[in-house]
Amino acid sequence: DVAGRLRAFAQREADLSTRMRRTGDRVTAGEVAFQRARDQEAEIVVELEALAERLGLPPEPAVEALDAETAQALRDRIARLQKRRETLGPVNPLATEAYEEAREHVETLEAQRTDLETALRELRAFVRDTDRQIRETFEQTFAACAKNFEELSEHVFPGGRGRLRLVRETPGDEDGTGEAEDDGTQEARDLDDADGADADRDEDVGVEIEITPAGKSMKRLTLMSGGEKTMTAIAFLFSVFLAKPSPFYVLDEVEAALDDLNIDRFLQLLRRYRDRAQFIVVTHQKRTMDVADALYGVSMGGDGVSKVVSRRLDQGAPAEQLPGLGDRDVAG
Repeated sequence: DVAGRLRAFAQREADLSTRMRRTGDRVTAGEVAFQRARDQEAEIVVELEALAERLGLPPEPAVEALDAETAQALRDRIARLQKRRETLGPVNPLATEAYEEAREHVETLEAQRTDLETALRELRAFVRDTDRQIRETFEQTFAACAKNFEELSEHVFPGGRGRLRLVRETPGDEDGTGEAEDDGTQEARDLDDADGADADRDEDVGVEIEITPAGKSMKRLTLMSGGEKTMTAIAFLFSVFLAKPSPFYVLDEVEAALDDLNIDRFLQLLRRYRDRAQFIVVTHQKRTMDVADALYGVSMGGDGVSKVVSRRLDQGAPAEQLPGLGDRDVAG
């Protein structure tokens, strides 16, 4: 935390400046007191000598001589005090000014820290609000897609059923399946009850597709056959289309791997929703072309030059009766 380190350094600098100023003040006061005492001592000695001269008294020492042990102890103490004074260094007369500058610098850093904390709180509030909006939008869209998928699964797998489940990846879950909820409602509660926006963003949420064909056990997408996967994918795509409608959709050879029965079911979906949107289908299947309103194809002549051919298709005329269309056509 850069702000915390700056604050700690500034506080330490202020403490050291305060200690230096106080120590300098004490040293200065001690020097002044020492000089004053020496001056007083000199004045007293002069007065005593003058008084003794007037009284005719013989000169005597002003103080009693100290014994050797006491004198040595005093000399040792004086030496220690002088050493301590030397370690303090010279008194800095600019210490007060330096202290004021340091204090102003600390106040500036404190103001910047306050601004940063305010900005951080606002940013976290914005992130939480954004995450909430994302969760709400996702939950609404998922609920609509799940409902549509259940209905479409009954169409593409007559007598069967399908559903979408939200999956939350748990720590240590290497296969990615995680823990799945029965529906989107419980998963939404779990997301809302998560502690903090960071925790919500760290959770990986996926969608598990489950299909139960008629007379069979429930299957996951990874365990289905090619045709079942294709029909499941078509049902999922249409469930998303219905949840978030668009003016037109592009489907690129989605029915290429389907048999005739499943192609019929796919074409029924196109007929069922053709009044809601325009479907642009890239296909090789003549049966898919038969239900189109218009065909667009690429044809290569004998000269080896490709050209685009378009035809409006009457519902009564099969696509194979229309000349000039190549093998890769776009049905609209």
